[in-house]
Amino acid sequence: MATIKDIAKLSQVSPATVSRVLNNDQKITVLEETRERIIQAAKELGYKTVLERRVEQQESDKPGISVGILLSKTLEEEMADPYFLTIRQGVEEELLNQGISSTFMFRWNDIGSNHLFKDLGGIIIVGKISERAFKAISDNIENVVYIHHSPDEDLYDSVVIDFVKSTETALMHLFERGYKRIGYIGGVDIEYLKNETVVIEDKRLTTYETLMKERGIYNQKYTFIGEYSMSQGYELMKKAIQQKELPDAFFISSDPMAIGALKALQEAKLSVPNDIAIVSFDDIELASFASTPLTTVKVFTKEMGQTGVKLLLDRINGRNIPLKVTVPTKLIVRESSGGV
Repeated sequence: MATIKDIAKLSQVSPATVSRVLNNDQKITVLEETRERIIQAAKELGYKTVLERRVEQQESDKPGISVGILLSKTLEEEMADPYFLTIRQGVEEELLNQGISSTFMFRWNDIGSNHLFKDLGGIIIVGKISERAFKAISDNIENVVYIHHSPDEDLYDSVVIDFVKSTETALMHLFERGYKRIGYIGGVDIEYLKNETVVIEDKRLTTYETLMKERGIYNQKYTFIGEYSMSQGYELMKKAIQQKELPDAFFISSDPMAIGALKALQEAKLSVPNDIAIVSFDDIELASFASTPLTTVKVFTKEMGQTGVKLLLDRINGRNIPLKVTVPTKLIVRESSGGV
């Protein structure tokens, strides 16, 4: 299937311009010649907008299947860290591809304690919402898939990544380049319970601590924890700089935090990777366009969402055995670690 990027390449404009033209954004100003070139390229490649696909699939919608999407994060949290946003987009796109337009989206912070999910064939839960919390608001849905979380693999389908292996890969990359004084910048991992939230083990942090201690090079002063956002990455790196004892490298547990950290280092006139190397996590689109392109662990978030939909439909169609799918990750080496 053709993508926005394919059309942008063929019509020789930016992907953002293509997206806005094809979605009939009235606020964009482009030459009529450019607009026609984009539309012609889309036709040649057989591209259809989300609206066009939605109309087609509503006309041939699979009868009797309604799917709910339960999100653990608020809209503001999604925008601050695109990890969960792109998972959701993968879910929505695959539902449309499967001919299911009867979907309902709920956010955990908007749901009352007496809310029940009625008449749904299944639900996809994105984020760490405990089994007990989910059952407190709905006890009538048999087909449940968790993405990013696996509260009970003997009962529920789930789609996860191996945070331990991914973190080990990132750190080994730094070890192989001779770095020993390695710091950590990250956020807190939260699980949503019935009436509260709790901070739980973030396997990126615990894996970092374990590997550094095994090598006898762990220094607690090099660990900085805040929230998963670009602004927090900036503030935490400023805090590290103010300590006057900077490590030689940092593992930063999300790309938005790493981009914020880069700004703090730039303001302090510190060079990446000459003064400080960085490896981060996610490989969002901005990672390759950062002031110093980021070496990062690529997480296939869109594919996680798509896989969750396929598991759910397979479950609805009669599979009884729960499946846990671990989606692989991949280290993408760029300039920030001195690896290229």
